Amino acid sequence: MSACPRGSNRLSREAADMAEIRSKAASVEFRDVTKIYGKSAVPAVNDVSLSVEAGKLVTLLGPSGCGKTTTLRMIAGLEMATSGTILIGGKDVTRLPATDRDVSMVFQSYALFPHMTVTENVEYGLRFSGFARREVKDRAGAGLELVGLTGFGERFPSQLSGGQQQRVAVARALVLEPQVLLFDEPLSNLDAKLRRHVREEIREIQTTLGLTVVYVTHDQEEALAVSDRIIVMNNAAIAQDGTPRELYDAPANAFVADFIGEANILDCEVTSVSGGIADVRLGPVEMRLPARGRQVGPARLAARPNRIDIREGGAENTLAGRLRKVTYVGSHLEFVAETEFGDIFVTSPDVNAPLEQGAAVGIGFPAKGPVLITD
Repeated sequence: MSACPRGSNRLSREAADMAEIRSKAASVEFRDVTKIYGKSAVPAVNDVSLSVEAGKLVTLLGPSGCGKTTTLRMIAGLEMATSGTILIGGKDVTRLPATDRDVSMVFQSYALFPHMTVTENVEYGLRFSGFARREVKDRAGAGLELVGLTGFGERFPSQLSGGQQQRVAVARALVLEPQVLLFDEPLSNLDAKLRRHVREEIREIQTTLGLTVVYVTHDQEEALAVSDRIIVMNNAAIAQDGTPRELYDAPANAFVADFIGEANILDCEVTSVSGGIADVRLGPVEMRLPARGRQVGPARLAARPNRIDIREGGAENTLAGRLRKVTYVGSHLEFVAETEFGDIFVTSPDVNAPLEQGAAVGIGFPAKGPVLITD
């Protein structure tokens, strides 16, 4: 993929005309929205309320079947809500068809016309929007420049890389100057290295133009990298809504902890709570953690693999374990330690650590490592 130079402002004098998209960016709000297909007793989306601030990129994240794509399609008007209210820019659009909603969508398959050139693909929606022929040409040229594809206009989609095809799809959506831009799994057809480059470009365009973007993915790393906020969905409902750091550092429950990155979920005991701080015991290990509404009694905590200390031999306030597996993966080491609480997965950036399979180790939990969670 021929990426645009990093750190440069892609809004040239011609493309700057499209900066008016910023002023059109609109908020999105769901109020108690439910979607049930046919006679099914199981909702695809169940009583969901959410808000997307104008000019922000919010990701709907979750496993297949959680309701995220149905939610996106209801914003687009491609699916109608069974109940509840959907607002775009404060306007009730719940019963409006897709053609009457000022949104554009970039599909997983890109949906480019193979018999049309790149320019013709970008112009396609404009031709049916009442623009003069000269303006259609100008807007298409500005859109291609914005995504770094000036000079590619006469090529056909088959002559482009996957990343370039994705950018054509983005340009086609942008030139319509939508209030809201929707992405449905936009990077799933790209290889890992290309995904990183394209997601950086999508984020750069979004922040430069101040676009309102709702982005669907099942890839937690992708969501963490591009989002202002992430809405994690599970079983047709919202499991947690927050910034990437909030979700990673303070997952609300076991599902979010395990889905946003990896986490060790361990049974523990809250021995006392005072001033919002809980005294927690995990075998011989004692910790003081934010209570997060937990009361005295059995509890669970989540500990990220990269926020666990591991050292050879035992030490005070550590959990005894034995290394069942040691794996070198280039940038870090991965350890699986057998303990009385089951296997604990730990990563360490110290690739020269002398720990070997079978070694007795002590596992410690730094003050900012584990968090108490609900089931």
